[in-house]
Amino acid sequence: MPEPSRAWLPAGYGSASSPPGERLPWATVEDWLVAARSYWLCTTRPNGRPHVKPVWGVWLDEMLLFSTSPGSVTARNLAAGSPLVVHLESGDRVAIFEGSPEPVHDSALLERFAQAYESKYNWRMDVSDPDTPVISLRPDSVLAWDAHESLAETATRWRLA
Repeated sequence: MPEPSRAWLPAGYGSASSPPGERLPWATVEDWLVAARSYWLCTTRPNGRPHVKPVWGVWLDEMLLFSTSPGSVTARNLAAGSPLVVHLESGDRVAIFEGSPEPVHDSALLERFAQAYESKYNWRMDVSDPDTPVISLRPDSVLAWDAHESLAETATRWRLA
């Protein structure tokens, strides 16, 4: 189970009275990660300019699995060693995570990904196609808050590693 800690907020945002993770449990954040239709990926070009784009993906086994064309700016940035930051679609129900992406080669995991992807998007990805490599991101932590609730009460950093 991920460990919650209070996320740092400037004093003007208020202070929390409840323990971290109580008002925003990990199960809720994980529901957001599973249900998200699109995930916004942010990478950095070799010249330092950021690049952001949405992708479809699947949250499975505490990691995000997605695909991007090898010729895409995102794939080229990742191949050049760019870190990866991911944000969900919502600016109200927020989950931000980062880490080092890894290509997925495990055939059993690829098959589970393809099944979950088809169930979610009603389209089966050909995980054997070299033009659609699958990438995983297992975050060390997830910063989350629910702006529909109190930002100060819900802002939590979840440590996964």
